[in-house]
Amino acid sequence: MIVDCHTHIRFTAQDNLDLSEHIEAAQVVDKCIVLAGCDGPPAQVNARLSGYVAKYPNKMVGFAVFNPLSDAASPRNLKALTEKLMLKGLVLYCSHFHFHPAHTLAMMAYEAAQQLKIPVFFHNSPQDPDANLEFAQPLILDEVARTFPDLKIIIGNMGNPFVEQTICLLSKHQNVFADLSVNPGNLWQVYNTVIAASEQAVLDKLLFGSAFPDARPQQCIETLLGFNKIIAGDFLPKVPRENIQEIIERDSLKLLGIET
Repeated sequence: MIVDCHTHIRFTAQDNLDLSEHIEAAQVVDKCIVLAGCDGPPAQVNARLSGYVAKYPNKMVGFAVFNPLSDAASPRNLKALTEKLMLKGLVLYCSHFHFHPAHTLAMMAYEAAQQLKIPVFFHNSPQDPDANLEFAQPLILDEVARTFPDLKIIIGNMGNPFVEQTICLLSKHQNVFADLSVNPGNLWQVYNTVIAASEQAVLDKLLFGSAFPDARPQQCIETLLGFNKIIAGDFLPKVPRENIQEIIERDSLKLLGIET
């Protein structure tokens, strides 16, 4: 089973969904999680995403964008996302929407998500000029994980640029996972991230992701399988190929409690 836990769909200039590239890329994997974006009204974005993933129920799982500062965080409202729109998780853009991950209203949303067994994906936006990097720090999620120990939490992009914080949380909390979105153009960064996770014995908490359209899953798989040979010389540590294979073939949906 290969699950791409981090993909996006994009809008064309005519405000229509350009899905052809995403559909093509998804053929490489068994399942993929499609994260709603933060580039429009959440209700509209979630409805469009729901319509798209509903066409491919055996291939795609949708995560609804959620802004606790504007969306009611009651269990009833979150349940509507899972039952009416058939979306299986939440994606929060704390740095983009400028709210602290442990904001009171956000904590209400996590409580409801834990009750409904809905996983929460924290998507940082370090390249967004208007993003608040303070709110992208994974360390802030420690309070969330301590308060809601049964909540499945995914830290997007390994929490980049705060990778060490992410690895610390993976080691500390049973239900905190990280999306290893591989950038084939940053081979040294990929190598160091995987080595650091291996040294802290948290490789089993890494979920394979491509961050499509930033990269294609096939490129990411090839990068992971080949980085030992390309980078690691005689005096540099290596990660056994079977451990890399386990990351790629991990059933992330089962790990997150998502039924399809």
